[in-house]
Amino acid sequence: MATSSHAISPRKLRSDLYSYSYQNDSNTPLVIAVLASLIERTMARNERIVKNCTWALSKDTRTRVFDCHETPDLTIQSYLERIFRYTRAGPSVYVVAYVYIDRFCQANPEFRINARNVHGLLITTIMAASKYVEDMNYRNSYFARVRGADNKCNEQAGA
Repeated sequence: MATSSHAISPRKLRSDLYSYSYQNDSNTPLVIAVLASLIERTMARNERIVKNCTWALSKDTRTRVFDCHETPDLTIQSYLERIFRYTRAGPSVYVVAYVYIDRFCQANPEFRINARNVHGLLITTIMAASKYVEDMNYRNSYFARVRGADNKCNEQAGA
């Protein structure tokens, strides 16, 4: 699991959420590092659960929603930075996307975030959050290109 070199304080995160400036192209919002960390911890927990489970459903290999046949060779942090670089979605979009992920997981307790579905889940929730939060938005086809996965994977996710 990758760790960020950023020191994350509540004051810095709050400042980043409410006063982020798009003029400084070198820095991504701190909320991206926070979201990446939360998702990585969730994935690690889910991997431990699946590894320790003895019942058949935990080892189910069926393709599920957001699954992609090949996992992108990007860390969660890098993938979120890629999405930010191409969409310039504001920090609040990532917060709303995390709320969507949390609600989706609560409504679907059998769903486990893993390496096969995390990228599709992130781009889809960020796209939906962007359309809810932002004044100007990109088309779904643009988000599919930002996703960077093959067309079959994009069609599966509906991006």
